[in-house]
Amino acid sequence: MTDRILVIDDDSSVRLSLKQVFERENKAVTLADSGTAAIQLLEQYVYDLIILDVIMDDMDGFYVVNLIRKKGIYTPVLFLSGQMEEQSKILAITLGGDDYITKPFSLELLTTKANALVRRNRDYNLEAKKELVCGELRLSLSDFTLRKGGKQILLTSKELALIKFLMENQNQVFTKEQLYVNVWQNSIVDDNTIMVYIKRIRDKIEDNSKHPRYLKTAWGLGYIFKDEVK
Repeated sequence: MTDRILVIDDDSSVRLSLKQVFERENKAVTLADSGTAAIQLLEQYVYDLIILDVIMDDMDGFYVVNLIRKKGIYTPVLFLSGQMEEQSKILAITLGGDDYITKPFSLELLTTKANALVRRNRDYNLEAKKELVCGELRLSLSDFTLRKGGKQILLTSKELALIKFLMENQNQVFTKEQLYVNVWQNSIVDDNTIMVYIKRIRDKIEDNSKHPRYLKTAWGLGYIFKDEVK
């Protein structure tokens, strides 16, 4: 699975430099030039790591990390800052940051810390959460099998990737574009493909696919996965 990194910095040269570095490591990199733009992205997409500048024009990185933690977004955050004071580092970690690098920094150190944070978070999540549960549906994260009422439901690899993403983000509405970016890692959206996979999954998990309990359509918006007992 390709690691997804969100780089937040109001310096365009820094953004482009980090994008080139991480793309050489086959990471999927999204750029944001402000805290406001970053928060909008984080409310729509799921990332494996956030690289966050401290000093920005609209809001500082401390405010950004504090806000996203309050929203329940626990993606690892690696701070970048020209502030070398110990108090700045303490504040960053206290508010929910995971690591802190002062500028100027070596790219080798940056990528090493970034990879370590992604790996640690992924290992922690797998250890802490052995399965995803929604109503009668249980998706095992150890052998990636889906069961409903104890009976296994056979899924293709892409069906599994799609339902895993939806079960990890229950009660959130996702547009077709967002599903394509997060599951297919492709920005070119094929509406027909999304509709085909939604139908296939409904046929497999729903008692009545025309009146779904779990995978519902949010009309005019997209799709939402939740347990809605009638």
